[in-house]
Amino acid sequence: MPVINRIADLQPEMQGWRRDFHQHPELRFEEQRTAEQVAKLLRSWGLEVHTGIATTGVVGVLRAGSGKRSIGLRADMDALPMPEETGLPYASVTPGRMHACGHDGHTSMLLGAAKYLAETKNFDGTVHFIFQPGEEGGAGARLMMEEGLFTRFPCDAVYGLHNDPTLPLGEADIRDDVMMAASDRFFVTIKGAGGHASRPHACLDPIVVGAQIVTALQTIVARRVDPLESAVISVTQFHSGTAENVIPDEAKLVGTVRTLIPAVQDLVEASMRRVVETTAAAHDAVAEFTYRRGYPPTTNHAEQARRAARAAETVLGGRVHRDLPPVMGAEDFSFMLLDRPGAYIKLGQAQGTKGAHEVHTVKYDFNDDLLPVGASFFATLVEQELPRG
Repeated sequence: MPVINRIADLQPEMQGWRRDFHQHPELRFEEQRTAEQVAKLLRSWGLEVHTGIATTGVVGVLRAGSGKRSIGLRADMDALPMPEETGLPYASVTPGRMHACGHDGHTSMLLGAAKYLAETKNFDGTVHFIFQPGEEGGAGARLMMEEGLFTRFPCDAVYGLHNDPTLPLGEADIRDDVMMAASDRFFVTIKGAGGHASRPHACLDPIVVGAQIVTALQTIVARRVDPLESAVISVTQFHSGTAENVIPDEAKLVGTVRTLIPAVQDLVEASMRRVVETTAAAHDAVAEFTYRRGYPPTTNHAEQARRAARAAETVLGGRVHRDLPPVMGAEDFSFMLLDRPGAYIKLGQAQGTKGAHEVHTVKYDFNDDLLPVGASFFATLVEQELPRG
C-alpha cells in the first residue's frame, strides 16, 4: 500500500503508543493517563495543546503558512468495561477493562499524523487534532461541542475514522449519506404482585408479563417497519426475583433500538410504548416505559465524503467501497456531523485471522499494520484539503 514513507518509518513508534494505551485502558471520562500521554507527545512536537475539554478531551493545534482554512481530525480514546481474553503480552492490566473497539489504534494513528505534519508542515492553514473522551455511551463528542469545541477551534470540515474487522486490510468503506444508525435505549418496569411460587393464581407474575412483552416487541420490526427500511430492537437485560420459590413484585427490561431514518425511529418508539403498555394491561399488570434517544445516525456530507474517499484512494490505491450498506452500530461522531460538514470512513484491518475478531468482543485486538494506513489517510487529507500555494 502506498502509505507515506515517513509515516511508514513511524510504524514501530505508533505501535509502541498503541500497545501502551491498550495495556492501560480507561473508561469514558476517566482517560486521565491517556490524555496526559497524548498531550505530552503533542507538546514535544511543538503543537499548541489544550486539555480538560469534556473532562479529559485534548485538542492539539498546528498551523502552517498563512491560510485561513482549517480542518478537524478526530480520534476517540476510551475503552470498554469488559474483560480481555486475548492472551497478548500487552493485554489489559486492569481487570474488567479492555480496548475492545480499537480506540487505542485510532488515537495512535492521529498521533502519527500529527507528528508527521508537525515535521513537514506541507499544508497551508490550521489543523485541529481532536482527541475525544467518552465515545462509548458517554456522548463525549456532544459534550466537547457544548463546551465550545468548534467555537474555540473553528473547523471548515471535520473527519473521523474507525477500524473495520469485516473488511480486508487495504480496503475502505465510505458513503455519501448514512454510515451508521441512531442508537436509543429503553427501560421497562413491570409491576405485578408477588407471592409464594406454589400459588401463582394468587399472584400477578411480572416475569410472565415480561416474557410476553419481549416476544411482542419483536413483531414491531417484523410487522410494523417497512421491509425496505432497517430497524433493530434488542432486549439485552431482564432482571427479576431473588429466590427460586418466590414470585417477585417487579421485573425490569433494558435494551437498545437502532434505526437509520427519523420516521422509522418515531414509528418504533410509538409502537414500543403501545406494545409494552397494552401487553401489561392484558395481564392486569402495569408497565412503565421509558425511551431515551441517544446518538443520531452518522450521516456524511456528500462533498466531504467524496474528498475523504479521494484521500483514501490515494493511500490505498483506489480500493475504496462507495456503495456498501450502512451498519446498525452507532457512533457519537454523528453529533459533530450535525454541526459541521464532514465525513466518517471505515478502514479495513482483517489480515487472515489477524485483526478479524469483531469489535466489542473479548478476543478483539487492533491490527497494528493499519496504523501507518490510518495516519497516512489523515495526513493525505490535510495536504489535499489545505494545499500549499
